[in-house]
Amino acid sequence: MGREWTVLAAAIFVATLGGCATITRGSTNQIQITSDPVGATARLSNGMMCMTPCTLQMGRKEEFSVTFEKPGFEPQTIPVKTEVAGAGAAGVAGNLILGGVVGIAADAATGAALEHVPNPVIANLVPIRRAEPPGPEPTPRRQRPPGS
Repeated sequence: MGREWTVLAAAIFVATLGGCATITRGSTNQIQITSDPVGATARLSNGMMCMTPCTLQMGRKEEFSVTFEKPGFEPQTIPVKTEVAGAGAAGVAGNLILGGVVGIAADAATGAALEHVPNPVIANLVPIRRAEPPGPEPTPRRQRPPGS
């Protein structure tokens, strides 16, 4: 009888992991990074870098910012935050329904229930306005003498 309980306990444990977001969604996420115009350097606050358009693999818990730079355009920085996603919430709910305390702990540790926002990260770069060169000095108008 003891062996049957062990097999049953193992089966229940495996079943509780079925709702676990860590298993269904993973602990990393692909982040799409693009700009208009394309060909900008995207520097992430975590030290990663790529040329737009590009896709990077990031940990779901990781928040960061992306700074876009391209000659002739104003630099632009976009913060990327994390929030609980619909699919991640479903995984957490699955843990609650099936009693998966282990799954809840795993999801919390890995951030599997989280999603990066915004994703894709899109920068609309603004051209740098160059100062107009000063024109010629206006010539003073001569005043006519009265009566002429």
